[in-house]
Amino acid sequence: MAGWDQEKWKEMGLMSNPVFSSNPVFKQGAQQTTPAGYPTMPGYTPGHPNQGGYGAPYGQNAYGQNTYDQNAYGQTGYADPYGQAQLEQQYAAPAASAVETGRMTYDDVIVRTAALLLTVVITAAFGWYLVANAYQAQSAQAMGTAVMVTSTGAVGALIFGLINTFKREPSPVLMFIYAVAEGLMLGGFSAAVEITRYSGIVLQAVLGTLATFVVMLCLYKFANFRLQGKFLKIFMIALIGYGAFAMVNFLLQLTGLVGGEFGLYSMTVAGIPLGLIIGPIAVIMAAVSLVLDFQNTESLVNAGAPRRYAWTCAFGLVVTLVWLYIEILRLLAIFSSDD
Repeated sequence: MAGWDQEKWKEMGLMSNPVFSSNPVFKQGAQQTTPAGYPTMPGYTPGHPNQGGYGAPYGQNAYGQNTYDQNAYGQTGYADPYGQAQLEQQYAAPAASAVETGRMTYDDVIVRTAALLLTVVITAAFGWYLVANAYQAQSAQAMGTAVMVTSTGAVGALIFGLINTFKREPSPVLMFIYAVAEGLMLGGFSAAVEITRYSGIVLQAVLGTLATFVVMLCLYKFANFRLQGKFLKIFMIALIGYGAFAMVNFLLQLTGLVGGEFGLYSMTVAGIPLGLIIGPIAVIMAAVSLVLDFQNTESLVNAGAPRRYAWTCAFGLVVTLVWLYIEILRLLAIFSSDD
């Protein structure tokens, strides 16, 4: 299979998503190949198509012999009608589709995204059950088990999320492990917020996530909303900065160095929870990140990327959707506690 147009993808997608920009495969240029399709070796220089390997120079015949426009042994050549018909049939055949050539399609991304999200939802239901059962039973042992499972899921999601982000080639197995861990964390976290706040807050967060996804997709599809130029650079700097803040908050909560239900988000500035200040900005950043995922997916499809990279696009979309859901749910929880 011929090399896919990586340079075209770089120009269109700008490698803005960390899932793509951190991958060394996408940083490399398109590999040069010989006319026969093999990788070139150092010092390789393509020759003229009409140049023979051992032909005499200047069109002279070896040993000064003359050539005669005669068939060997006086035989007359005849055209092969079967070969001509086969050639015409090949020319008349329809062009191979992206599926037949092993190229990535939008359907590939949709199917893989749905599979990862379904895994997250199923394992989230299990995490929800553990936490809800512990609250209902008022059992210290059950609560300890629920906290342990939720914490393990959070740590596992972080570790396998980073592994999948920086891995050279996409690994569906590692992505499903991430989805399982992420689901356990989301289920426990969502159940705790639902029980300690008010009934229906999780449903509101889910609907808010879906609505945001639809709005951003419509802006991308019909309003031609794109991230590029200086705005893209500024956004990426802000994204990295917020990612560092979220990582520090997670580690401080994990080690117990910071109290409060949401760690640094629960701290107050002039009587206002920090989460109410940062939360709306984080929701906007997560929503805009969906556009980056759309851009990268479109660029890879147009560049004819191999089908295996549909897993990379699906993973990026799932990570962004989970992030958006967490930000909306946390913002709603802080709003409800501030009332």
